[in-house]
Amino acid sequence: MAWQPQHEPLRQLAGFLKDSLSGHDQIAQKQATLMLSQAKTSPDVNNYLTYLFTSRQPPAALSSSVDFHSVRSAAAMMLKNDVRADYSKIPASSLDYIRSSVLSTLQDPNAQIRNFAGNVITEIVRQGGILGWKDLLPTLLATVGDESGNVQREAQEGAMAALVKVCEDNKEVLDKDFQGERPLNVIFLKLLEFTSSPAPKVRAMALSTINIFIPHKPDIFMTLLDPLLERLFQLAGDASADVRRNVCRAFVLIVDVRPDKIIPHMNGLVDYMVSQQRMTDDQELALDAAEFWLCVGENKTLSLSLGPYLPKVIPVLLESMVYSEEDVVLLGGGEDDAEEEDKAEDIRPQFAKAKSTRNAGQANAATDEASATNGITSVQSNSNGEMDDEDDGELSEGEIEEYEDGDEDPEDRWNLRKCSAAALDVLSSVFDGQIFEVTLPYLTENLRHSEWPQREAAVLALGAVAAGCMEVVTPHLPDLVPYLITLLTDDEPVVRQITCWTLGRYSGWAAKLASPEEKARFFEPMMDGILRRMLDDNKKVQEAAASAFANLEERATQALMPYTLPIVHQFVQCFGRYKDRNMFILYDCVQTLAEHVGPLLAKPEVVDLLMPALVDRWNKVSDQSRELFPLLECLSYVATALRNSFAPFAGPLFTRCIRIVHQNLEEYLAAVQNTALDKPDKDFLVTSLDLLSAIIQALESQNSAQLVKNSQPRFFDLLAFCMEDPSNDVRQSSFALLGDCAIFVPDQLEAFLPTLMPIVLKQLNLDEVLQEQLQTGFSVVNNACWSCGEICIKELAPLEEFVEDLHSRLKMILLSPEVPESVHENAAIALGRLSKVHPYKMAPRLGDFAEPFLDAMERVDWTEEKDSAFEGLVTIIAINPYAMESCLRKYFEAIARYKPIVDPDTPRTQRLKTLFSHSLSGFKSMIPDFEGFFGRLDPKDQALIRETYGL
Repeated sequence: MAWQPQHEPLRQLAGFLKDSLSGHDQIAQKQATLMLSQAKTSPDVNNYLTYLFTSRQPPAALSSSVDFHSVRSAAAMMLKNDVRADYSKIPASSLDYIRSSVLSTLQDPNAQIRNFAGNVITEIVRQGGILGWKDLLPTLLATVGDESGNVQREAQEGAMAALVKVCEDNKEVLDKDFQGERPLNVIFLKLLEFTSSPAPKVRAMALSTINIFIPHKPDIFMTLLDPLLERLFQLAGDASADVRRNVCRAFVLIVDVRPDKIIPHMNGLVDYMVSQQRMTDDQELALDAAEFWLCVGENKTLSLSLGPYLPKVIPVLLESMVYSEEDVVLLGGGEDDAEEEDKAEDIRPQFAKAKSTRNAGQANAATDEASATNGITSVQSNSNGEMDDEDDGELSEGEIEEYEDGDEDPEDRWNLRKCSAAALDVLSSVFDGQIFEVTLPYLTENLRHSEWPQREAAVLALGAVAAGCMEVVTPHLPDLVPYLITLLTDDEPVVRQITCWTLGRYSGWAAKLASPEEKARFFEPMMDGILRRMLDDNKKVQEAAASAFANLEERATQALMPYTLPIVHQFVQCFGRYKDRNMFILYDCVQTLAEHVGPLLAKPEVVDLLMPALVDRWNKVSDQSRELFPLLECLSYVATALRNSFAPFAGPLFTRCIRIVHQNLEEYLAAVQNTALDKPDKDFLVTSLDLLSAIIQALESQNSAQLVKNSQPRFFDLLAFCMEDPSNDVRQSSFALLGDCAIFVPDQLEAFLPTLMPIVLKQLNLDEVLQEQLQTGFSVVNNACWSCGEICIKELAPLEEFVEDLHSRLKMILLSPEVPESVHENAAIALGRLSKVHPYKMAPRLGDFAEPFLDAMERVDWTEEKDSAFEGLVTIIAINPYAMESCLRKYFEAIARYKPIVDPDTPRTQRLKTLFSHSLSGFKSMIPDFEGFFGRLDPKDQALIRETYGL
């Protein structure tokens, strides 16, 4: 007998579900939430939820005044959450009841209820696997295909919607063999058949489901690609915009996986995509069409085939870059909002950047910065029809949908305008002069247009072609740049905003002008104009100007040096005016300036201007604020530039970083012991460790040593914990800090080596990293190798007991083919330095690593690190020369090609040359037919050795 509910529990549950959505009565909502939580202990609760959700009419137990649709919706959401949280605890009989009832609900006349049914089905499959519900796919396929001949259209649409979600979640499983068959083979054929359905929604969803599989190139797709293409061309003229949208997406996806199939149809596809992109009444359809140009332009196989069609393509891209009428209403006459506080939702999430790996010959590697907000690049909308796991079209319990299309800022989304500009950017890099030839008439007509949307779009277009068309645009820049500078004072904030971006893209041209007269005419007004816009009365213009100036800094580099003081003066004014959101890009401007003008930032008048502003902000930002990430990173660059001029500010910053590290570690340990507690954000650790590194590097050694010595808790105790943190990013920064301590505070480090070296050796174990196959894992190993080299060269006493283990681990890294070259190089340097300080322990092991050492070192410039590593190698060669028999030629080649990148007459380089000379003489006396051996070297190498060493 089928399960039936009891009236009273059903009535109570329905009441609680209704009240749980009651936003106007918080007491009732809170009580309902509590009662629903208690109801979960009932073994039949999911049956009751299913009964309420799947009943089309209110059961007799319910009052007629109840909003039954709300009850059904709440029941569906709670059922889905229960399946997600407690699937394994649901009795088999209940699962059978849920499955059969939910399948029938796909035929519900209400579209939202059908969608909820699809969500529950998807969750059951997620938890139990597709094989755990064997009749699901046949049932869905039969319903969509109306195999019984009496399935209503609503049911077909509901089943198809569920099939989309099931396929999305199981795309890989469906393409695996089960008893000699692949479910996807059957499904794909059916999907192709469903694209001929009389129901437009079914056609569109069937095609979107096919699009889910295309990027993964399953065999059945490759087999049926020709019939699929034929069907796409038939659907290209479909009356449904949803269908045509998915047709465009399909062609975009096929560009990536089988571009050769696109080439024969390029002529027709160009005309089709142009026509669809011009249907601007459907912005989503136009966007999907515009994606085609972007993908073709980025595809090396296809891009050149677009050349003959540029006169058709470029005009539609330029048309699409003009703001729509709706956007003009939202943006026109933008307000002066610089004094308004930012809303929390306006501030983008911030994440710490992991410490860059310390490369061979780069003891002070800085984080690679690309400060380019270019105004058009964005995360593209998902064009393959895939759906986000969490975004399933429903609201969470208690969530109120307040979003309205008209409230969204058109600048904050990936849209037709941005996609068109990005496509123009990409195509300009392929066709350069051809693109500008087609674009120039448009620019001439619109740059000075009286209507701001046309004027703004022309400026955007000029910026979009900057990277690809620079050579052909350059002759026009003496006329264009002064005009663009005038647009920095345009009445429309949107025009000022895009002008900042475009000038930033051409700032490299202005910065590289040779004559002082030209710089005064173009570069200085450009720089001054952007700096002034950084204090615009509109916050978005401020942001665009700051981003453009960061771009200018990257391109101008040392050309900024004469202007350091006025630039800093403007930055300080910005610190006094900016709200939270724009403060983040201001930090980027400051650190980029510090990176490129370096010591000039340490002039007393600059320090006195900049540091109070940074310290003031430092004091305002709490230890829990994510603004700390860019601020700490900025201070790291400033500390490096100021060197010992940073000393007056270092103490409080160092102490606070220690406090943040200690607090984060304690919170993590507490969360490990009590799972009810949230784990802390490791980004606070990463950025604090990086600033500690920068401070230790910047100050004179005695000042750094004093900060480390006075640290409470003890500095190296905290570092030891960080070196064993489960986060790769934390460990990466920790080992960078360890190496910096070896360089700048070795006396303080020495006493802690017995504790720290076992942790280092553990990190040098490749087994765990090779299992992860994560680049960040190798970055940690890289920094561990680098820190080993720095510890070795300091000849610290406790190191002796670890020589054998260090040799073993470093050798394995050096010999592993799966390890990146940069890690090989740092491992080789560490082995060489270890050999220098412990030659008699390392000499018997020379044959284990000599040849891979030489191979790795061949790629490294002759820096101090390489010099010291070769000193170690030559030292142990003198003790065990016969170990070099298999790689002696490579050794001689390395000596011949010795070319220090610094002054060749320094004591260090002269010392190494002397060692090389003695080594060569030693082998000359050892080898019976030395001239025969020497004659087999490359003539250039022979000549270099004879010339340099008189051999």
